[in-house]
Amino acid sequence: MIYVIVALMLVALILLACSVRILRQYERAVVFHLGKVKDGARGPGLIVFVPFVNVVHRVSLRIVTMPIQSQGIITRDNVSVDVSAVAYYRVADPVRSVIAIENVEAAINQIAQTTLRAVVGRHTLDETLSETDKINQNIREILDVQTEEWGIKVTTVELKDIQLPDSMKRAMARQAEAEREKRAKIIAAEGEALAAGELARASDVMMDHPLALQLRNLQTLVEIAVDKNSTVVFPAPLMSTIQELGAFLKRESAAAGDRPVTPVVPNGKPGP
Repeated sequence: MIYVIVALMLVALILLACSVRILRQYERAVVFHLGKVKDGARGPGLIVFVPFVNVVHRVSLRIVTMPIQSQGIITRDNVSVDVSAVAYYRVADPVRSVIAIENVEAAINQIAQTTLRAVVGRHTLDETLSETDKINQNIREILDVQTEEWGIKVTTVELKDIQLPDSMKRAMARQAEAEREKRAKIIAAEGEALAAGELARASDVMMDHPLALQLRNLQTLVEIAVDKNSTVVFPAPLMSTIQELGAFLKRESAAAGDRPVTPVVPNGKPGP
């Protein structure tokens, strides 16, 4: 009798262990009673069911990260690129995620690859590189519509890597270099135009004020003298100015020599 009682207690404990499940906060349970879903999704917490009569499927509600392997895609302008992406999804309806499809992750992975190939193939290479946000949004919307009947919500899709052929990389590098050279030449031309305008205004000022030109010449000579050069070249306008100044001094000296001198005697009266 003791052995029978012990055996019955062990069987009861085993049945109790088999009939109890503890679900975490992010888990739900889909219970099948004789093959039919009973009472929808259950949990979280402690749930009790009848072993061998009820079958329990655990479903996680957390966001799942799914990498989309690299795809060889031909863009609209016939450029072959390899594009990889990553998708984030979560279970919105635990019951439909169990009864509507057998393997949710494999199904989403396959449909994400085909959708990525289709969406990127509708864009040119420049659009693929510059409009990644738009492409991500298009892929997410398409996946979200197709997975809605499975009880799945696709939250985010991001292009992760875009690999270009080596020839295309070299062509883009040459294009970028040519673009930089063009901008440099445009900036240099704009600088020359501004400088020419300023020189024109400076020449107008010097035409109105000839002394300004002479002062500029003197300033140039000072700058040349700072470099300790052995040879100094004088501009022609400055040489003519120096000659005119010399002639002026000679005239002044000659006029001073021709002027009569009045002698002065010691008593302060003029002499004869």
